[in-house]
Amino acid sequence: MPPRPNSALAPALALLLAACEAEPQAAADTAAPAAATAAERPALGLMTSLPLYWPEGADIAALAQGDAPLPWQRRAIEARYAITPLDTLSPIAGLTPDAPETDPLKGLTRLAVIQPRGLSPADNVALDNWVNAGGRLLMVLDPALTGEYEAPIGDPRRPVEAALIPPVVGRWGIEVGFGVHETEEAYYGSDTLPGGAVVPLAYPGHITLSPDAGRRCVQHGASSVTCRVGQGQVTLIADAALFEHSELAGEGGAGLGAVIAAAFETPAGENAGSGGLGVAPNPENRGKTRVVTGF
Repeated sequence: MPPRPNSALAPALALLLAACEAEPQAAADTAAPAAATAAERPALGLMTSLPLYWPEGADIAALAQGDAPLPWQRRAIEARYAITPLDTLSPIAGLTPDAPETDPLKGLTRLAVIQPRGLSPADNVALDNWVNAGGRLLMVLDPALTGEYEAPIGDPRRPVEAALIPPVVGRWGIEVGFGVHETEEAYYGSDTLPGGAVVPLAYPGHITLSPDAGRRCVQHGASSVTCRVGQGQVTLIADAALFEHSELAGEGGAGLGAVIAAAFETPAGENAGSGGLGVAPNPENRGKTRVVTGF
């Protein structure tokens, strides 16, 4: 593995920005919809270790009073979706023995898991069942973050620098590794998702598929893939640069919005190729498909 990315990457990121701006932005119109009320925006579950929902280092009092500035990523996402922040994906026991469990995924048809702190075995099971029942998932797993953060290494508030690959990813036939290149420039590039959304890449992971996954997945480049899983769909991106660097996300985060729209709103068929990939999420399917109880 090459040396860990740091602030010396600024020139390379500038070149990457220029390259992404040169790409056609066919999805730009869908990435920047007219402002919608909270009731009009579809719900999006979000689990992440990155400061996407709350600003890094924000004072608890400021958060409680609503005085903390919102991260640019949150503003970009909330232009289209109503975010439900999640700390767990598995059912939560009631406060009393007789109280029912709370399912954090109940009612959600869209979920973004972006550089998570690590999924428990129960989280892996819950996620697999949810996707198979018709959920649409955007999963971002970066083997080497390129952003800079205030919290020191070892601080629990610091984002996970190297993604912990959940076992459920392997169950879906996807493997995420880190490609080693001879030149610094080779660690930068971009993938293009259905509809033309561009994903800038900086020290990305490399995705390989099992033979079975190859029959139900479409790779959009070396670091991104969309797979049909049961009645659901998974879009996996092995790089988080788009969610770390505002200069890569376009004006007002339009590029970030386009990528999210490609994962959740692309009509069936545009993800398909010849294999018919692309399904509409159906929460009514929850519990009607095969249920996994462990890995």
